[in-house]
Order: sequence, then C-alpha cells, then structure tokens
Amino acid sequence: MVKGWGPGGTPGEAGNRAEALALRHLQAAGLSLVERNYRVARGPGARAGEVDLILLEPDGTLVFVEVRARSAPAAWGGAAASISRAKQRRIVYAAQHWLMRLQALPACRFDVVAIDGDQIEWLRGAFDAS
Repeated sequence: MVKGWGPGGTPGEAGNRAEALALRHLQAAGLSLVERNYRVARGPGARAGEVDLILLEPDGTLVFVEVRARSAPAAWGGAAASISRAKQRRIVYAAQHWLMRLQALPACRFDVVAIDGDQIEWLRGAFDAS
C-alpha cells in the first residue's frame, strides 16, 4: 500500500509527491540520490528533456529514473503505459547530456517507477538508449 501519494493539488504538486515517494522507495532498496529533476533545454523556453531522478546503485550503476503516477490503477492503461517512445527519447537525450560531464562512463540503466493508485512498481531496465 502506497501512502503519501494522491492526486490532490496541482499536477506539479502531485508529481512532486510521486517523485518523493519513488525516491524513498528506491533509497530503501539501497540506491543513493545523485540528482533530481535534471532538465535540458533546446533553446529559450523550449525543454528538450528531463530525468526525474538520477541515482546510483551500490555496484556503481547509474540509474536514470522516470516516475509516472496515475490516481486510478487502470486509467488510460496505467502509469507505465504512459511513457511513449518520444518521452523515452527525451529522457535518453537528457541522460546523454548529463553524462557528458563525466570523464569515464559508468554502467547505466533506464528505470521506471510506476505508481498506480496505491500500488508502486519499480521496472528495472524499462527501456534502453536505442
């Protein structure tokens, strides 16, 4: 049962609560936060991509996480189904931009934390950079 998540307030507030819940879930599993809400712009006022959470596994794997939440479990196919190929490309673009600051590339993975109603599901390796 998921507590602390709910659709009330603005969409931004609900999204922030869902991200906080996902972060607590992942930290409880041993991951550590590197950065939250990393955004890349294509130009003034034009976002190119965003990574909700960037975490580090104990083995050194860098994990880029997309958090999706739906207040009703089956609404529109569920939270995980709402991540389109275009959204995946924007996440990968932002992750690639973030990785440019590193001298050596670590192992990386793209995960999704899907929150449907009162259920939370962590999908490891939900998609790849191709």
